[in-house]
Amino acid sequence: MNSLRWPRDTRLLLAARGARSIGQGALIVGFALYLDALGWRAPAIGALFTAGLLADALLVSVSGPLSDRFGRKRFLLVYEVLHGLSATTALMTADPHWLIPAALVGGFGRGANGSSGPFAPVELAWLSQPLAAVDRGRVYSANMAIGFSGMAVGALLSGLPVLLDPWLSGAAAFRPLFGLSLGGALCCLILLACAGDMHRPRAVTRAPDTPPDTATHRAENALLRRLFGINALNGIAIGLVGPLMAYWFAVRFGRSPADIAPVMALAYLVTAVSSVWAGRLVRTTGIVNAVVWMRGAGLLLLLALPLMPTFWMAACVHIARSALNRGTAGARQALTVSLVRAERRGVATSTASMAIQLPRAAGPLAAGLFFGAGYLSAPFYVAGVFFGSYLYLYRRVFAAHDPNRRRPAR
Repeated sequence: MNSLRWPRDTRLLLAARGARSIGQGALIVGFALYLDALGWRAPAIGALFTAGLLADALLVSVSGPLSDRFGRKRFLLVYEVLHGLSATTALMTADPHWLIPAALVGGFGRGANGSSGPFAPVELAWLSQPLAAVDRGRVYSANMAIGFSGMAVGALLSGLPVLLDPWLSGAAAFRPLFGLSLGGALCCLILLACAGDMHRPRAVTRAPDTPPDTATHRAENALLRRLFGINALNGIAIGLVGPLMAYWFAVRFGRSPADIAPVMALAYLVTAVSSVWAGRLVRTTGIVNAVVWMRGAGLLLLLALPLMPTFWMAACVHIARSALNRGTAGARQALTVSLVRAERRGVATSTASMAIQLPRAAGPLAAGLFFGAGYLSAPFYVAGVFFGSYLYLYRRVFAAHDPNRRRPAR
């Protein structure tokens, strides 16, 4: 499918993701460093991230199923309004009584890769509706590539506090980063308002004497239960190494945002290219093979990362690992929505997201405790065990349900 021929709403959703991702990229680098500049300790920073992820998990559990019944658009509009209010609050004050609620609602620093936070299942279900199953891998990979590209721009802009230091000293130099988040929310509101109707999935009509397809329903539920358990392993690992990565570079090598920001920006940019490549790989090898091969290589790099003796060596390993590990996100999302019928895609994406978010929430707190005790390598190796288990089970369970699987000729 030529990208110029994608449906109008698809293009608007992709544009919204790009606008949203810039502010998220700036804060994935800058927010933890901002809290550090305010005098927060590592366990407290980790606890705030954990609380935010738990709040996200609660909303994720209901947003997808509700959108199956009431439509997609209104949920995303509400999210952008709340996101904009949170960014405005953080831009105006550093008082913890205001900053903590703003961070919990706005998702600051949690690295959503351009998605709509706890309403990501709504966004993904909406995106899938006009697409054929074989096209979803490519479109979802493009969606992630746009998000990662915006994250790269935002991560590069997270170096602004160093440039603003002559005028805004200390922690105050980080506050303009919240303006990027506010600008993204306003752009998204305009783009989403221009999208079509509520996109309620078409109701499935049956003759009065036709019973519901309970066998299909049970089979889908069984797959979703397996998806939940397998994604939970992935969520634990992501929580241990994701949200505090910039903080790890600062503590491990004593580097400032001026050094860390370009590394994180390049990691997201390379990941965007990797996402496009993964979309093409899916069409030739299938989703499951693409995920296992790329993330398996990323796992090896994860285990090597804490062994790197210099900042720049560690930076190169992180960039390559990011590209291989996160570049498969769009492909994995495409598989998720292919496991169920169209009218249940909100449930499927919520199940997949909640399975990651709930265990992921414990990761930043655990990593913060490890870092606070001086064990800077431990989170990487614990995460490696969970990533490895995830990949083994992912292939074992979902290889037979891959919509892009190459089947032997008859």
